[in-house]
Amino acid sequence: MNEFLQTNETSKHSSSGGGPANPVAVIDIGTNAIRMVVAQVLEEGRYEVLERFQRAVWLGQDTFRRGRIGAQCMRATVEILRDYVRVSREYRIGKIRAVATSSLREAANADNVLDRIYLACGLNVEIISIAEEGRLTVAAVREAVGELSEVNRGHSLVADVGGGSTILTILDEGEIVNSVGVRFGSVRLLEMLSARSEPTEKLGELFRQHIRMQVATVNRTLPLAHCDSFVAVGGDVRFAAREVGCPTHSEDLLEVPKDRLEQLIERCVRYSPEELCRRFNLTFAEAETLVPALLMYWELLAHTQAARLLVAKVSMRDGVLAELAREATGSEDQSIREGILHAAYAMAKRYCVDIDHARVSSEIAVRLFDYLQSDHGLQRRHRFLLQIAAILHEVGGFISPTAHHKHSYYIIANSEIFGLTRQETEIIAHIARYHRRSPPKPSHTEYTALPRESRVVVNKLAAVLRVADALARGNIHSAEQLEFGHDEDELFITIRGLTKVFLEKRSVALKSDMFEDVYGMKVRVE
Repeated sequence: MNEFLQTNETSKHSSSGGGPANPVAVIDIGTNAIRMVVAQVLEEGRYEVLERFQRAVWLGQDTFRRGRIGAQCMRATVEILRDYVRVSREYRIGKIRAVATSSLREAANADNVLDRIYLACGLNVEIISIAEEGRLTVAAVREAVGELSEVNRGHSLVADVGGGSTILTILDEGEIVNSVGVRFGSVRLLEMLSARSEPTEKLGELFRQHIRMQVATVNRTLPLAHCDSFVAVGGDVRFAAREVGCPTHSEDLLEVPKDRLEQLIERCVRYSPEELCRRFNLTFAEAETLVPALLMYWELLAHTQAARLLVAKVSMRDGVLAELAREATGSEDQSIREGILHAAYAMAKRYCVDIDHARVSSEIAVRLFDYLQSDHGLQRRHRFLLQIAAILHEVGGFISPTAHHKHSYYIIANSEIFGLTRQETEIIAHIARYHRRSPPKPSHTEYTALPRESRVVVNKLAAVLRVADALARGNIHSAEQLEFGHDEDELFITIRGLTKVFLEKRSVALKSDMFEDVYGMKVRVE
């Protein structure tokens, strides 16, 4: 196994200000390597990278070939993580976040691997969804791109071709409008084709055929042809930028002209992984995935209008670091919140939801949430989850108006919503599930499987959504029409601008039972 690869470097996020005494760290358990980044948090959510580590381990090869992590890879993973934990103690790390992507996300024995890591190293590893991986990557790319006009105007494609999956995000004038994850990556392609035994001259054509079919499928989902700029992320494309790239306004962004990229790929296709190692001073792990990854970037680029490739020298790990830094300093990435809201409304439109009703419901729900802050004691993130649930609570009507709340649960629970974790998506699905009809029961197995803390959150937020949904079904067009007041056992809702509130009274009376059970207050509309 390779020794530690270490580089001391200062990030673009550095500043002269001081920061907390203890640094933070991110561990990324990837498809063919486990990486660790140590950084010092500075002021206003900025950070300075102190050290980076990388060690190779072929988890993806096990998962994509056999569907599970083998004993040898499991032992190697534990040993690497033990070393990283020792490093974290030397640095006196204040907070460490360990994440895993497709190699563990798809392994049948992932839970066993996580348990073994926890027992051996004391690390709680989080398997993040493709949507979460995309959100973190885009957050890092935004910092690298900065004020670059061609990305912040028009349509842009952000692509991260990994070992197990490829994450594609469309930006419109810098705002996220669509993001998808494709189970197609360089290591997965090698395993799928059993390509390691093929002669070098045949490999290139094999890769091209399969990549063309995959990108053609993606093109039916994403408007690649509308994109006039292309930002690429990943170790393989950073190699291309080092070989044939040119500097830009940002030290974290290089450009690769289309013709130079094509010439480089044609050179690399002729060489075996062993020859690539010798000619370009690569490790074997890097050389083996290089050609399929570069061909994927090329095929995506060919489907856009972009004349060059912009290569961001960042990764998902930088997005996690930025998040840890914001948590430490209490700051927030507003652009990501807007992206999540945009994704929620796009999903609502896809399932033919009444957008006006969704908007009014969400406005009323968050206004009532704020009023009841001292009663529910929930956090700002829970407010945001309620807002998303209110936007999506009627997506189940696309399947059938009968029992549509159950269909809403199924659709949301089985969707990848950009920017949300798997746990957050599950909570939102349950809030939508209980926006009408029966409250949670012991016989509802999906609900009872939630952790107790999550069940409490679902109860409090679903009760609020029921009242908001009831009010939005009347003649209320804005949450600003409402005023709230309460005493010990009654919540008063005054509606301004309406002389007759019979419809609203009846609707709230039919749907406020859960609110009364959860908050101990009856609801009265005036």
